[in-house]
Amino acid sequence: MPSSTTAARRARTRPAGVPSPWQMFFSEFLKHPVMVGSVVPSSDKLIRKMLDRVDWANCKLFVEYGPGVGTFCRPILDRMAPDAKLIVIDTNADFIRYLRHTITDPRFFAVLGSAAEVQTIVSDHGFESADYVLSGLPFSTLPAGVGPAIAHATHAVLRPGGAFLVYQFSPKVKDFLTPHFATIDHDMEWWNVPPAQLYWAWKA
Repeated sequence: MPSSTTAARRARTRPAGVPSPWQMFFSEFLKHPVMVGSVVPSSDKLIRKMLDRVDWANCKLFVEYGPGVGTFCRPILDRMAPDAKLIVIDTNADFIRYLRHTITDPRFFAVLGSAAEVQTIVSDHGFESADYVLSGLPFSTLPAGVGPAIAHATHAVLRPGGAFLVYQFSPKVKDFLTPHFATIDHDMEWWNVPPAQLYWAWKA
């Protein structure tokens, strides 16, 4: 039986009437399967491997596209410095409302909008550039022109030495990255449903 402290912590994390992350994720997958991309959130192994290459000591602004129910948000906040910021961008208003209800960290900002507008969003939050950008957006199924626009805007908003971190179920995403990034590292995470392609595209 959970202690009163544990119960209180859970209450602060998820207010009454707010669905669990799994309930929310599955509900949105049923409504928007093409945009959500997977029936289950990313695995812990995928999260650790994706974030291991981040230089957290020198990260002041981290941006995430398509945060969903915050599967990556909490691990990112756990690793970030006290004066850093995490901006997440999603076109799904339900996910944005959910994140604003469940994550109360003052370093966290959930924005309803398109990843293609990342430069404006970053500027509106007082930054000239981002150190890292993470994306799980299904590039291969985005409307025509949206994928290239996001890749272009992401390269533009990153500081030199920063990186675009991408996890996908299709290797086609590399076609969107290569026109902008000369150095792209690749790995696989087999302990994920489905297995995921991992990319770290570095800005020269």
